[in-house]
Amino acid sequence: MKPETLSPLQASKLLEQGAVLVDIRDRADFLREHIPQALSLPLTEINTGKTVEGSDQQPVIFHCQAGMRTTNNAEQLMRAASSGNVFLMSGGINAWKSAALPIIEDKKQPLPIIRQVHITAGILVLVGVIAGYAVDSRLFLLSGFIGAGLIFSGVSGFCGMASLLQKMPWNKAAK
Repeated sequence: MKPETLSPLQASKLLEQGAVLVDIRDRADFLREHIPQALSLPLTEINTGKTVEGSDQQPVIFHCQAGMRTTNNAEQLMRAASSGNVFLMSGGINAWKSAALPIIEDKKQPLPIIRQVHITAGILVLVGVIAGYAVDSRLFLLSGFIGAGLIFSGVSGFCGMASLLQKMPWNKAAK
C-alpha cells in the first residue's frame, strides 16, 4: 500500500492542523533551503532505521527536491512514521516554491554537490570545445574525458568529481 500524495497547498493546510513535515534530502540541501516547519531526516538515516520523532499522533508528510525520492522510497518512509498516517508531497520543495509558499533560504550555505558537479562539468566541456577550436584540436579530448566521467558516474554510482568537490574548502562544515 502506497501513501496518499498531496499537493503543496494540501500539505500546507495539513501542516496548519499539526501535521509533521519531514524533508528527506541531504542535510546540506536542507541547510541551503527548506520549508519553515520541516524537520530534516535524510533518506540515508531513514534507511538505517531512524524514525520520525513525534509521528505517533500526527500525520506525517514527506518531501524531497522534486518528488522522485519520496515516490521511489515510499515503503521505507511509511516504516519511519509510527502513526501510519503518511503522505507524500508531490513535486517536493520545487513544487512548494512554484506554489509561492514560504521557504527559508541561507545563501551562505554551499550549493548542493550535484549542482556543483553540473557547473564544473559544463565549464570543463565548454573550455575543451573552445580550446579545441582556438588552440589545438587535441584539447577536444578534455570534453570527451568529462563526458566519459559522467557516463561512468551514472553507471557505477560513483562520481569522482563530486568526491573531489566535497573536499573543497567552501564545502567544509563550519566549526
